[in-house]
Amino acid sequence: MKDGALAPGHAPLVGRAAGPPAPLQRLEVEWDGRQPGIEYARIEGPAAGPLIVFLHEGLGCVGLWRDFPARLCARVGARGLAYSRPGYGGSTGPTERVRDVDYLHRQAHEVLPALLGALGIDEPAWLFGHSDGGSIALLFAARFADRTAGVIALAPHILVEDVTLAGVRRALEAYDANARARLARHHADPDAVFHAWTDIWLDPRFRGWSIEREIGAIRAPVLAIQGRGDEYATMEQVHGIARRVPGARVLELGDCGHSPQRDQPEQVIEATRAFMERA
Repeated sequence: MKDGALAPGHAPLVGRAAGPPAPLQRLEVEWDGRQPGIEYARIEGPAAGPLIVFLHEGLGCVGLWRDFPARLCARVGARGLAYSRPGYGGSTGPTERVRDVDYLHRQAHEVLPALLGALGIDEPAWLFGHSDGGSIALLFAARFADRTAGVIALAPHILVEDVTLAGVRRALEAYDANARARLARHHADPDAVFHAWTDIWLDPRFRGWSIEREIGAIRAPVLAIQGRGDEYATMEQVHGIARRVPGARVLELGDCGHSPQRDQPEQVIEATRAFMERA
C-alpha cells in the first residue's frame, strides 16, 4: 500500500491535518425513519454560477477534501456544497455497515435527495464524486435526470474487480492502532467507518455488484477521470462508463493513483473547467 492509504477510495491519512473547505454547519435530515445530523459546508460563488456537490470517498468526509472544493469552485465560477455521509466525519447516524450491500444505491437514491431537499436546493447540480462518491454521482444522475446538470467522476466504481478486493484485504490486515488514530482525526467513530467499508466490500454477496446497466440511463454530460497508476482499479471502470453513457468523456492521467484530485489537482481542475464550459 502506498502513501499510507488504508483502503481503496480513501485519502491517505498522513501529513498535515485536513481542514474543511468552508465553515461547517449541521442539519438534521429525515432518512429511513431516522434524523441523522449531516455536517456540510457551502463554498461561496457567483449567484448565477453553477452548483457543484462534492461526494467523498469510502473513508472520506468534508474535511478530507481540504481546500480542493474551494479551489475548483473559484476556477470555474461556481458555488459548492460538500457534506459527510451519515456516520462519517462529524455526521451522526448509522454508517453504511447497517445499510447492507445496496449502500451506494441508498446514498444516491435516498440520502442525497433528502439532504438537497432539506437545504431547499431544487436546481440541477453538477456532481463531483471521488471513488464511492463517483459511483453515487452516477447512480443519482441515472435516477434523477432533471436534477443533474453533469457528472465529474474520479476513480469511480461501476463493478467489483479482483484488484479492488485485494486492496480491501490488505487494508483490513494493516488496520492497527496507528491507522485507527489517523482515522480518528477526521471521524467521530473511526472503527465504524472503517469496518462499514471492509464488511460490505468483502461480503460475498457484493462480489457481483454492478451498475453497468443502470448508468446507461444517464443523459447528463459525464467526465470520468482515472489515474493510470490507480492501485485499486483497472481502466475498465472509466472505459466501461464511456461505452454505456452517451457522450461520456474519459481522461486518463499519468503519474496518478486512485486519488486524482490529490495526485494531479491542477489537471483535474483545468479538465473540469473546460468540460463544464463545453457543456
